[in-house]
Amino acid sequence: MDPQAFIRLSIGSLGLRFTGVGLNAERYGIHGLSLPCVCEIRLRGFPVQTTSIPLISSAEVIPDMQNVASSFYLEESDLKALLAPGCFYNPHACLEIAVFTGRKESHCGVGIKRQQIGIFKMQVGPEWGEGKPVILFNGWIGIGKIKHETGKPGAELHVRVKLDPDPRYVFQFEDITTLSPQIVQLRGSIKQPIFSCKFDKDRVSQIDQLSNYWSGSTESSDLETERRERKGWKVKIHDLSGSAVAAAFITTPFVPSTGCDWVAKSNPGAWLIVRPDACRPESWQPWGKLEAWRERGLRDSICYRFRLLSEAQEGGELLMSEILINAEKGGEFYIDTEKQMRSMAANNASPVPSPQSSGDFGALSPIVGGFVMSCRVQGEGKRSKPLVQLAMRHVTCVEDAAMFMALAAAVDLSIEACRPFRRNVKRGSRQSL
Repeated sequence: MDPQAFIRLSIGSLGLRFTGVGLNAERYGIHGLSLPCVCEIRLRGFPVQTTSIPLISSAEVIPDMQNVASSFYLEESDLKALLAPGCFYNPHACLEIAVFTGRKESHCGVGIKRQQIGIFKMQVGPEWGEGKPVILFNGWIGIGKIKHETGKPGAELHVRVKLDPDPRYVFQFEDITTLSPQIVQLRGSIKQPIFSCKFDKDRVSQIDQLSNYWSGSTESSDLETERRERKGWKVKIHDLSGSAVAAAFITTPFVPSTGCDWVAKSNPGAWLIVRPDACRPESWQPWGKLEAWRERGLRDSICYRFRLLSEAQEGGELLMSEILINAEKGGEFYIDTEKQMRSMAANNASPVPSPQSSGDFGALSPIVGGFVMSCRVQGEGKRSKPLVQLAMRHVTCVEDAAMFMALAAAVDLSIEACRPFRRNVKRGSRQSL
């Protein structure tokens, strides 16, 4: 398998200090250097990322060099877009870090007031596309306009900006998961078959029985039972020789919770992701557990929670990802230990170790952080063909990749498994899955 070139732009070691008299900080609305500030990290073509910045009270203190506050992952097309000349007013793409006071004010609950302290800018250059590790900036730099009596900027930002190659394998299901499609690896315009997946459901006796789950038909008691519980779904991933190398199957049925007609958080459905047991032929070894349920709101979401199963971890489970995906439009499920660590740190939870490879996920190596896997799926009722990206460093063999394909299939199928159970669908208008 040949990977595609990606680079990881990481921004970390953030810190803010005010040199000279403390009056400078007070001019920004920061009293006693106790109120945290926030920054917006911007890169053209990518969503703005927001994070807090610790205030540094001593000139001798250097922020943690290993702390990563934000990351951007760029592929070749992203780099070409960033390096291409822009408009007259913005000819060059820049990485921007805009720093604001953390103070928020409102009147009658309306409006938010904040003050910009300063902004750090770094122009995108040719070295971004060389595919080599490089530290673009590391140290203190003055931002803002207010200066104290020494003539130096009153506010200084500490930041470390680094580029690292982060190659990925990219896979695509060539059709919807329920039609047991082939899975190909994408490399530019080249599609190389790597896996096939076989979808099955217990008690299937007719074509398109899955549509009975929300059809509204009352033809038999068996179908009525199936409309109230979705279970027995399973997907096997086969290599090119036809050997099953990974699988996912429902272990906890997707059923409506008490008092409602959808799968709720109080009783989520669950998948078990497994791999062949090397010591026992025809047997499977648990690898991960995926739970899914529906969150009701103005726009319904499907919530996913993926845990790694490991004998080395106390309790046997390790939370690796918890994601909300728009039920109608779809979205991206991902495992990114940096994002998860930042989220858990914000909630004062334990950090997430980053495994060396999918086959060795249970080893729980030291925390190194970074992207592991992503899976983009369509919303309910749409012809979803999951697109999967895997970090090369987490894949040591074809079997490693197969487990992520099984996980991606479970993510995709959960969109349908979490659909409300009562659907007023006219006869003859049912959409085949």
